[in-house]
Amino acid sequence: MKPCISQATTLPSRFADDVTGYADGGCPALEVWLTKLETHLETHSVAETQELLRQRGVTLAAAAYQGGLLLSQGEARKAAFDHFKRRLEICQQFGIRTLLLVADFVQKVDSTDLGRSVVSLTEAGRWAAGFDVRLALEFRGQDTFCTCLETALMLVAECREPNVGVCLDAFHYYRGPSKPEDLARLTNANLFHVQLCDVAGIPRELMTDADRIFPGEGEFQFDPILNRLHEIGYTGFVSLELLNPMLWGSKPSQIAELGMTALARLMTRN
Repeated sequence: MKPCISQATTLPSRFADDVTGYADGGCPALEVWLTKLETHLETHSVAETQELLRQRGVTLAAAAYQGGLLLSQGEARKAAFDHFKRRLEICQQFGIRTLLLVADFVQKVDSTDLGRSVVSLTEAGRWAAGFDVRLALEFRGQDTFCTCLETALMLVAECREPNVGVCLDAFHYYRGPSKPEDLARLTNANLFHVQLCDVAGIPRELMTDADRIFPGEGEFQFDPILNRLHEIGYTGFVSLELLNPMLWGSKPSQIAELGMTALARLMTRN
């Protein structure tokens, strides 16, 4: 397994500052927050950005995130796919192999919506394959649709595209209705990305992204997740993702150093 840190953890800082700060903090890879990279590219060329990454020895492990693809219709669907294709070009330019997807926000879903989501996920997977990009579908515990690992795995299985898999986010795994037995369905063929954090002293119904803290400092039980990763021989990226505003005033280098220490403690204990 390879550690990385999501740029969401230092959300207010600029892309270039993250690259420099993460490298200074001992982090060799980052999970891109695409809006940051897109903003950076408004004033910096692709070549300049590639050179910055090369000089700092930083790999772009994955990109987060793309929404609006699964259930949108008409003009909204066209706009979402156009945006998606532009992002695939960015991923290709920077050698980002994995793009994270999230399901659309809706009030309720029915069997028609499920069928539509599989068709759209299949189309998205085929587009991504043309750019040599994998798609990792992330379930979200507080949403109405695709709230658990089981549903995300079902959609991926029905899609049947080899470059479409899931993202396992520990926050949403514990926040939502996912079950321990869902982990048994994870394989090296369907698990593309992992995100870790922790939460302390807050009921699951009240957890928000702002409550995320460094893994190992809260109450999440990581052994079932880590045991499954070891069982399947997972060798992909494990990303620290903290959307906690209390951390945003810290330097990226400080966050990177603390984050890498927390990830190393978890990844080496089993």
